[in-house]
Amino acid sequence: MCIRDRVPIAYRMRGRFRGKRLLTTVLVVPITLGTVLTAEGLLNFLGPTGWFNRLLLSLHVVDQPVTLTHNYWGVFFSLVITGFPFAFLLVLSYLSGIDPSLERAAATLGAGWVQRFFRITLPLLAPGLATTFCLTFVLAFSVFPSAILVGDPSGSTRVISIAAYEAAYVHYDYAAASAAAIVMGAVELVVISIVLGLRSLLYTGSTAGGKG
Repeated sequence: MCIRDRVPIAYRMRGRFRGKRLLTTVLVVPITLGTVLTAEGLLNFLGPTGWFNRLLLSLHVVDQPVTLTHNYWGVFFSLVITGFPFAFLLVLSYLSGIDPSLERAAATLGAGWVQRFFRITLPLLAPGLATTFCLTFVLAFSVFPSAILVGDPSGSTRVISIAAYEAAYVHYDYAAASAAAIVMGAVELVVISIVLGLRSLLYTGSTAGGKG
């Protein structure tokens, strides 16, 4: 068995293989749906009368519908579906920049795929993961439609953006709305500064092989 055959599918995403274009298309399709359409789909599939609960009830797995919408889980699923394509494309672009010959060289020295991942791929991929985290964090932190449509805006999913909206357009308290917006921006700035600061400590040089 050749080295390539022992490499997991996650590594092969950087190269060519049969069905890669179809797989990539399926994984990034949610990026075209939008938050509102995604929320509507979650209500139809995961709601009390949705297909998922009807299947569980018909199979007698549960006695009553499982509550997966209008709570924390509804917002969580919505953010995963809408945010995954961005993270996938960013990580794939960084992963494609890592020279496969580095792992092949380690494999010829007897390193298994677990050792190659933690000692070669992950350290080289870490700066890209930090950047991906920052972008997805900003995207998810300011969540508003999902918290309203599939969450519980008056309870467990009452986020800062909802408080800012209600202060500005319900109570017309623009000072409170501005304060909430400043708090959101400050939290985002602190988190991103910490992550980018840690990123600067990681290896950010060339990941290509060849003579130095």
